[in-house]
Amino acid sequence: MKISTILDLIDNGHMALPEFQRGYVWNRDQVRGLFDSLYRRHPVGGLLVWATESKSAAHRGDGPLASGVVKLILDGQQRMTSLYGVVRGKPPKFFEGNARAFTGLQFHLEAEVFAFFQPLKMKGDPLWIDVTELMQKGTAGLGSFVTRLSGHPELAPKIGEYVARLARLLGILDIDLHNEEVTGADKTLDVVVDIFNRV
Repeated sequence: MKISTILDLIDNGHMALPEFQRGYVWNRDQVRGLFDSLYRRHPVGGLLVWATESKSAAHRGDGPLASGVVKLILDGQQRMTSLYGVVRGKPPKFFEGNARAFTGLQFHLEAEVFAFFQPLKMKGDPLWIDVTELMQKGTAGLGSFVTRLSGHPELAPKIGEYVARLARLLGILDIDLHNEEVTGADKTLDVVVDIFNRV
């Protein structure tokens, strides 16, 4: 399932977090590492979800669940929360933790590295791109980044390369993550918690 599809499922209440899951515990290094792995197209693991009826699904957060069958994330919460936080620029409805872990992620177009915003190091350097801003503008917003880079004549010889890197970064949303489902009427909360603990 594409990362963009997973984020949409979270938005519309078709994917959530079960009540028994812990809160968000990742730090900035882990978030940076996730995005670096995705950018380089390294494997980042899949998702394990519990497909169950929303009316009986005990879930975290205030957001309502969609009616019918919903997917509760058993394994992959830290990755999905990090992706959601950076791409959407805000935490998901089920979030519980420190949002600073995923706010302000930047990407350097020349060095192809991720780092969190540091004003002294990054301010005024057009090669540092705000990842959330890029994700929210999407491919339609690539022009604004090209315009920004074009304002620096010394960068002109490499603009094509930089645009390709921006497109690769945006391409993270199209990456397919393996998705396994625990499903069936016999999968009670106790059975699912046992599966979760084993994983």
